[in-house]
Amino acid sequence: MIRMTEPSKITSVPDHQPAAGGIAARARASVGPKYLTGLNPEQREAVETLDGPVLVLAGAGTGKTRVLTTRIAHILSQGRARPAEILSVTFTNKAAREMKHRLGQMLGHAVEGMPWLGTFHSIGGRILRFHAELAQLKSNFTVLDVDDQVRLLKQLLQAENIDDKRWPARMLAGLIDGWKNRGLMPSQVPSGEAAVFANGKGGKLYASYQERLKILNAADFGDLLLENIRIFREHPDILRQYQQRFKFILVDEYQDTNVAQYLWLRLLSQAPSKPTTPTVIPGRVEDANPESGDESDDRDSGSAPSAHPGMTVAPTGPTKNICCVGDDDQSIYGWRGAEVDNILRFDHDFPGAKVIRLERNYRSTGHILAAASHLIAHNEGRLGKTLRTEDHDGEKVTVTGSWDSEEEARGIGEEIEQIQRKGEKLNEIAILVRASYQMREFEDRFVTLGLPYRVIGGPRFYERAEIRDALAYLRVINSPADDLAFERIVNVPKRGLGDATVQMLHDHARKRRIPLFEAARAVVETDELKPKARGSLREVVAQFDRWRAQREVTAHTDLAQIVLDESGYTEMWQKDRSADAAGRLENLKELVRSMEEFENLQGFLEHISLVMDRDGGAEDDAVSLMTLHSAKGLEFDNVFLPGWEEGLFPSQRTLDEQGRAGLEEERRLGHVGITRARRRAMIYFATNRRIHGTWSTTIPSRFLDELPAANVEITESKGGSAWGGTGGYGASRFDDMEAFGSSYSTPGWQRAQANRNRGGGRSGGFEEKAETFSSASSGPDFGSFSSRRRGPLTIEGELVAKSTGTTSEFALDDRVFHQKFGYGRVTKIDGNKLTIAFDKAGEKKVVDSFVQRA
Repeated sequence: MIRMTEPSKITSVPDHQPAAGGIAARARASVGPKYLTGLNPEQREAVETLDGPVLVLAGAGTGKTRVLTTRIAHILSQGRARPAEILSVTFTNKAAREMKHRLGQMLGHAVEGMPWLGTFHSIGGRILRFHAELAQLKSNFTVLDVDDQVRLLKQLLQAENIDDKRWPARMLAGLIDGWKNRGLMPSQVPSGEAAVFANGKGGKLYASYQERLKILNAADFGDLLLENIRIFREHPDILRQYQQRFKFILVDEYQDTNVAQYLWLRLLSQAPSKPTTPTVIPGRVEDANPESGDESDDRDSGSAPSAHPGMTVAPTGPTKNICCVGDDDQSIYGWRGAEVDNILRFDHDFPGAKVIRLERNYRSTGHILAAASHLIAHNEGRLGKTLRTEDHDGEKVTVTGSWDSEEEARGIGEEIEQIQRKGEKLNEIAILVRASYQMREFEDRFVTLGLPYRVIGGPRFYERAEIRDALAYLRVINSPADDLAFERIVNVPKRGLGDATVQMLHDHARKRRIPLFEAARAVVETDELKPKARGSLREVVAQFDRWRAQREVTAHTDLAQIVLDESGYTEMWQKDRSADAAGRLENLKELVRSMEEFENLQGFLEHISLVMDRDGGAEDDAVSLMTLHSAKGLEFDNVFLPGWEEGLFPSQRTLDEQGRAGLEEERRLGHVGITRARRRAMIYFATNRRIHGTWSTTIPSRFLDELPAANVEITESKGGSAWGGTGGYGASRFDDMEAFGSSYSTPGWQRAQANRNRGGGRSGGFEEKAETFSSASSGPDFGSFSSRRRGPLTIEGELVAKSTGTTSEFALDDRVFHQKFGYGRVTKIDGNKLTIAFDKAGEKKVVDSFVQRA
């Protein structure tokens, strides 16, 4: 007999979903597509959630590139869209190539049919060429680079009779680029911003520049998106075509988008509306400032936060399938226009958006992630997530204090040597600095130690253009026959001595078989040159004669400063309004400071030649040296983070210009730095650092107190100088004399013993010291930062080369000791250069001032 239950008494059964990690979930995964294999639950959710707006908050090392690529593969394999119906935007060509490569591995040749996978500018340029006539261009328009832009702007400045020395074209180029990054046409530039250039003519010059571009059938990089936005607003039918074409939109590194990129995406991400007459959205009037703080929701229309009066826009509508991947905790490019607010407002801009957090880190150990997460938690402007790992806790993050930046470089150098002795590769070691001028001391130290290194994201310190120029001046002073150096700077800064003048000097020099400098001296006494060029060249010759005479009575550091000032080279960069001018001036100051470690100009230049000669290939095993900004996206087993001091990190200039927003971006930069490390993160700070050419006492960065004590270990510097008992900061490692044998005689031990015998050395203040401990072991007098000329400087027992071209005091078969290579015997002598057969290191060539008698 079958009993029937009354409907009212039936107990409802809730819908069932397989439990994460359960038998059903794992069984289902086993029969799914192969490209889903290995994804964790959060990654899989991000891949399979295809409908509606999705924000994937992907922390450092959580596999965001894999998620983005797999999502595209899933869309294609599920038949939701054809390759040409997917818009996938990245920030770099490298990222686009990597995505295409991964897709090719997953899906074979499907990636070949994806014409809309690329960078913002490459896709914007493609769209603009299709509709060039609507931008008053032809489809074969030229995209100008920065140099072409500056040349064109110089012509406009001359036409307006504007002094291009007071108002440099490069400064105007930067302003225009900033306006375009914010989606502003010439008529939309706020009058207050236009007033900062040429007494209010900035807006007019911007308009003239745009008109000139049309005449030349050219566009700059900013136009590739700005003209897209204008076309989409003024021609809704064209916008509708692209909205209908792109069924799915995917964006990488969304936290780094600027206003123009945001507007471009907002317009394309709206669901296509029915064909209607374009309307003007009421209430959207021009306040001419996207940063005015207006909280009205004008972004929903796809218009700029300050829409131009009367500008037609696409009618608003629901958003479609857009997926943005990013990390608000890694937004570190505000200085070039990136708006972290774009990612923070995602759920407001795209109502009903699903936010998926990827927090499982596959890169770093537990202590590193805990330290990074605790640091970034102090930011208020963030969506919030906590990185975690299933790996072991590993080593704690270390914090090390140094007496000064030189000891910091020595300590890191020794730490790297220890890591290398354990069999680890140098390629897995990185030093991440806040400012590029910090690199110089590390480069010099690595040359002394014989450690190969590479600079990522820019040239090495001594290979930078401004440093090469300054060195060229010094080389001509040291050797008037150095034609290459003289030719480099004869017209730098510009003196009206062009290619024709230089060619004349070359012809004269070849005929008489004399150096270029002597040819110049002879030519200025003739009438072969025009009066203006002759006068300029005569002044150059006179300047070098004067500097050469001063060399005999002036400290080489002072002479370098005199040369930079009197030549006009420093003034040239002071007048340059480009973004990197300030950094170049800092590098010049750092160059002068680096010369203090050498007794004379010739010794310094020989050191530079050794530095420049150490040029290995990219495939060589070498330490990576770079700024924190250049490190984003990279990872290493061992990461050193020097310079964590107030004023340097966080940057005082950033704090002054941006206030709390700047502080939070600096903190994000620290988070990025720590999360570059897989196994070890080592933070350093110095108590004394030379800033703007002057030694200053610094205090540790506020970020150090924001690290969790449970995940951080305080360690002692291996640099071996006055940090500790000798500087009034606590007990020194040398205080326990029983730890050493009575015959222990390393320079560091002698220096510490001498300090102890003098009653503890410095008592906290800075005092003048006229004497050194001994000729063989004297160290830098950190208690005195006077401007007097210093003698040869001892670093860890290695005396910096005192001079060149002299006779060595050593003889053949002398038994010697070298701090790095140990004991050996002299086998060959060439001036002050020795060839030594070391007992353990083999045969090496060294300067005699780096060794001592055994």
